[in-house]
Parts: sequence; structure tokens; C-alpha cells
Amino acid sequence: MKSFAYMKPETTIAAATLLAEHDDARILAGGMTLLPTMKQGLAAPAAIIDLAAVAVLREIAFEEGALIIGSMARHYDVASSALVRAHIPALASLAGQIGDPQVRHRGTIGGSVANNDPAADYPAAILALDATVVTTMRTVTADDFFVDMFETALEPGEIVTGFRIPVPEMAAYAKFRSPASRYALVGVFVARTAGKVRVAITGAASSVFRALDIEAALQERFDPEQLSRVSMDPSGLNSDIHADRDYRANLVMVMARRAVAAALQNADQSATKGQ
Repeated sequence: MKSFAYMKPETTIAAATLLAEHDDARILAGGMTLLPTMKQGLAAPAAIIDLAAVAVLREIAFEEGALIIGSMARHYDVASSALVRAHIPALASLAGQIGDPQVRHRGTIGGSVANNDPAADYPAAILALDATVVTTMRTVTADDFFVDMFETALEPGEIVTGFRIPVPEMAAYAKFRSPASRYALVGVFVARTAGKVRVAITGAASSVFRALDIEAALQERFDPEQLSRVSMDPSGLNSDIHADRDYRANLVMVMARRAVAAALQNADQSATKGQ
């Protein structure tokens, strides 16, 4: 690794100021991607601004029908949060499937979403749940945030500070993971709210995306059998050493059916508990 300046501000304002003052500076959240790329010589920022001391960014709250999750909440924090487990258990389950215990105790939701790895789990949840990304400059809808592989709508000097995630009627995440990396070869997050269904796919293409045909079928009837008449076009999907595009297209439909079935089962269990 090449030498770099290291700064650890205690407020988001201080972090944004440092980012503006230093050319070629990078924000450090969990460091799950940044540090390995620096060690490999693929990135050599002149300055690192570590957000670990900004305590407010770790907070998780619930207000007005939505979860408010700070960008520095670790995967473990999201997975174990009583608020997340109570209001969006599918999101807690997703967080608990990321990497291994070491990764879950270090990696953060903000770092994952801002990095937008094409096989990351959180982008599928953020997109399917119609969340709002909050930054130091503005708010951005999930539909507008994810652009392409490792590319988002973030502008230079902009820092993700948190997420506002509406609570759905039901939701679930189904993931077919690589046994080596635990990244998703295909992951499908399904969410139903009053009047609409959203389905987001990760791991299959260059960036997370919504599956509109699957959404339309489930809009008619939220049942896994509805998807028997839907197929995924493989032409725009990834084809690599892990899986070719046709295999991934099939996996999308398999995981989508599993996610819908899980969402219905979870909803039934919640209703039974409430009786």
C-alpha cells in the first residue's frame, strides 16, 4: 500500500468538510472493498476519511412507518436489531447472510450500497423496498441511485448518511450464493406494499435491477405459481466462470418463486402470532 493521510472525524459535517478539502480522498466505511483494492495496488487514495467515530451514523430507528438506518450500521447491527427484525424481518435475514461473522461485524450497509457491487445483497433490498438514500447533500430514490457496475448517482464530495426504508406488507429475500465468496450468483428480493409489488435482482447483471415482468405477474396475484408463465431474458445477464447467462436466467425464476413463497409463509406466521 502506498502512504496516505488518515483522518477520523466525529461528525458528518467534519467528514464532508475534509472530503472537500482533500483531493483524491476516499471515505472509509467498513473497508471490505477499499482496503483489499489498496493492498492490491488497484486504488491509491491520497487520503482516507474514516467514518467509524461518527456515532450518529450507526443509529437505527423507526418513525412514521419506516425504518431509519444509519449508513455506518454494520451488517451484524442490522441482522440483530430488534426494530429491523420486528418491522422488516426480510432485511434482517438478508444482513445475516452476508459474508462470514468477521465481515458482518465490520462491513456496513452504507459502504455496501455506495459501492454497488453487482453481486452485493443490500442493493436488492434497497431497490425492492423503494427506500430513499439520504446523503450529506440530498435524498435520492432507490430507482435513481443505482446506475451501473460500481457506479451510483453519488456526486463528488457526497456522502451516504443513511436510509429511509418503508415497511412493506410482506417481503423476503432468496439467494443462491457462491460457496467460496458467499456473494450472490443470483439474489431476488420481493416486497409487497399496499397496491404494488417490487422485485429486485442482484448478482445476475452488471448492476441490481428491477424485474418488471415478474412484478406484473405478482401484481395480478401474489403467488409463486404466477411465475410459471414468466421467464427471464438471459441476453443482458452476466456470463462468467461462476455461471453462464442462461443458468442465471433460470436461477432468477427459481429464486423469485422461493422468495414469494417465503414472504407468504412469513406473513402467515406473523398473523398467527398476532392472534
